[in-house]
Amino acid sequence: MKLLKQWWAASLLTVFLAVAPALAQQAGLVNVSLTNVNTEIAKNINVDVSQIPVTVQVPIDVAANVCGVAVNVLTTQAQQGTASCVAKTTNEALNQIVQTQVKQQKTH
Repeated sequence: MKLLKQWWAASLLTVFLAVAPALAQQAGLVNVSLTNVNTEIAKNINVDVSQIPVTVQVPIDVAANVCGVAVNVLTTQAQQGTASCVAKTTNEALNQIVQTQVKQQKTH
């Protein structure tokens, strides 16, 4: 029984060590320029376009989706500390991030 527990612990550790780098990569943030989609976002979150920031930081998967850039490209940039792209479209995740930032700006 003890040997089985040790085997399970070793197996779980191996799986964790294999998955951890991928999880860490997804945790990176990307600076996304909103200049091409600011009007659409303003309409979606019901605020004046002047309240929409020029850029926001978003998770890699959101940036890849709205910018049309591959996740691995943004991950490499994020690891180098230079991840950025220009949004070509918006989605609910980006709208929510912008809305949260607009609300934070109003309280400060």
